[in-house]
Amino acid sequence: MARAKKTAKRSGREAADEPPTAPLDEVLRQLEGVVHELEGGELPLEVALERFEIGVRLARQGGKLLDGIEERVEVLLADRDEAVPFADADADDEGDEDDD
Repeated sequence: MARAKKTAKRSGREAADEPPTAPLDEVLRQLEGVVHELEGGELPLEVALERFEIGVRLARQGGKLLDGIEERVEVLLADRDEAVPFADADADDEGDEDDD
């Protein structure tokens, strides 16, 4: 019975730490909190492992959110006469030097 309570408590904590529709700034805030806890080095091994798992999920969620943001920006830039993909931004900067 104690194990069931611990499992329910763990699931509730994970749900609170990883909302499915959290904005990027909230995901980053939560991830920073996990990193801070882990860097403190005071957590028991089992708790540290749980926090690490949460951190990995948050990092993946943040990556997906960043991918979505990048797609939105590319769509907005595609509406302009001159679309500049993220990967070629540095190459375009070098070309500006020749214009001087």
